Amino acid sequence: MRRIRAVASGAVAVSLLATATACGGGTSTDGGSNESPKTLTYWASNQGPNIEADKKILGPELKKFEERTGIKVKLEVVPWSDLLNRILTATTSGQGPDVLNIGNTWSASLQSTGALLPWDEKNFSKIGGKDRFVEAALGSTGASGTDPAAVPLYSMSYALYYNKKMFADAGIEKPPATWDEMVATGKKLSKDGKWALGAEGSNLSNNIHQVFVLGQQHGADFFDAEGKPDFTSDGAVAAVKQYVDFMAKDKIIAPGNAEYAQNQSLSDFAKDKTAMVLWQAAASTFKSQGMNDDEWGVAPVPVQSGTPGLDKNVNSMVAGINMAVFKNTKNIDGALEFVKFMTSDEEQKILCGTYGSIPPVKAAQGDPAFDRPELKVLRDTLATSATALPQVPNESQFETVVGTAVKNLFAAAAAGNSVTTESVKAELVKAQQQMPKQ
Repeated sequence: MRRIRAVASGAVAVSLLATATACGGGTSTDGGSNESPKTLTYWASNQGPNIEADKKILGPELKKFEERTGIKVKLEVVPWSDLLNRILTATTSGQGPDVLNIGNTWSASLQSTGALLPWDEKNFSKIGGKDRFVEAALGSTGASGTDPAAVPLYSMSYALYYNKKMFADAGIEKPPATWDEMVATGKKLSKDGKWALGAEGSNLSNNIHQVFVLGQQHGADFFDAEGKPDFTSDGAVAAVKQYVDFMAKDKIIAPGNAEYAQNQSLSDFAKDKTAMVLWQAAASTFKSQGMNDDEWGVAPVPVQSGTPGLDKNVNSMVAGINMAVFKNTKNIDGALEFVKFMTSDEEQKILCGTYGSIPPVKAAQGDPAFDRPELKVLRDTLATSATALPQVPNESQFETVVGTAVKNLFAAAAAGNSVTTESVKAELVKAQQQMPKQ
C-alpha cells in the first residue's frame, strides 16, 4: 500500500469480513446507468502529502475524463486509516462507490466477499487487455487461479533512503547492503540525539511489510501451502525478532518510534534526526518536508547476505494500489470506461509521474520520465527482488493481528523491557489464536 498509514481496527475488520456478502455497491442516485452513465462515484486512496493535494492532482484528470465521455466523477479521497473499514462496510450495506482504490495487499480478502467485479478476459479486453500490465503487479490482484478482483493502478516497492548530510558527518561513504552492515553503520550514526533508522512502530501495515520481507529472508511465508496461518515457525519468529531488535538490542531505532504511525519517521529524516528509512516512493513526501532531491540518496533494501533477488534474497513486498469496481454498480459501462482511462498510457505517465510511483502499465513504465535514480531502484526491485504478500482471504486479519504483535513488542522495547525469542513467539502465538478458524 501507498503511504502506509495505520490499518483499520482488527475487531472491526475481522467481524466485517466474516459477515460480508456479495451485496456490491455503486451509485443509486443522480442518474447513471448502462444506458446513460452520467455519474460515477470514486473513492481514491490518499496518495499525496495530504487529501487536499490529492484533490488538486486528481481534479483536472477527472475533468478531462468528463469532457471526453460526458461522465461526471464524484471524487472522495479516503484516508488510509479509514479506507478498509469504509470498503468493508460498503460490501455489507450495498451503499458504496462505483469505482475505488484498494491497497493491493487486500485484494484476496476483498475478493472473498464476492462484492468486487471479477476481471475476466472479457472485462480486461474493455480496458485494452491483461497483457498491458506488468506481471509482478498482476500478482497482487487476487487469489491464485481466480480472475483478478482488481487491476493495478500504481506500483511501488521498498527502498532504503539515506540522508547524505548525516552520512557525510559520520564519515560513512555508502549505504549498507546487508543487515549486519546496517547495524554496524547504524551504531556509528546513533549518537548525540540522532538515530540511524526510522520506523513506524504503531503502524500495523508498515510492521507487516517489514517483517514479511524479513520472513522471506528467513524462509518463512506466514501461511502454509493451504493458506492456513503459520505465524510461529522459526523463520517467522526470527524475522520479527530481528526487526524489533533494531530498537531493543542494536539501539539504532529511537524508542520514541514505537509510537509512530503517521509518517513521523519521514519528518525526522527530513530534519536530520534520522539517517535512514525503509519506504515506498518517498520523493514527493521529502519535497513536502522541505528537502531537496540532492539531500538524500536511495539504495536497495538490505538482505542477509549477497545481493537482492528472489527466495531468501527478496527485499521488498510488491507494493501498490489497485483499482476495483463494485460488481453491482448500476454504471458498469461507465465504471469500465473510467478504469480504462485511469490505466491508459497517457494517464499512467501523468499520475505515476506526479505521485512518484512506478506505472504498472508496460508502455508507460518505459517512458524516460521514470528513469531517474530513485525510480530505477524501485523499478528494478519490483522486477527482480519483490514478492507479493500472501494472496489469501485472511490477509487483512494477518496485517491486523501480526502487525499488532510487532507493535506490542516495539512498545516493550521502548519501555526498556527485554525482547527475547520466547516473548516474540508468545506474541505470535496470541496473534495466530485471533485468526478465524478454517
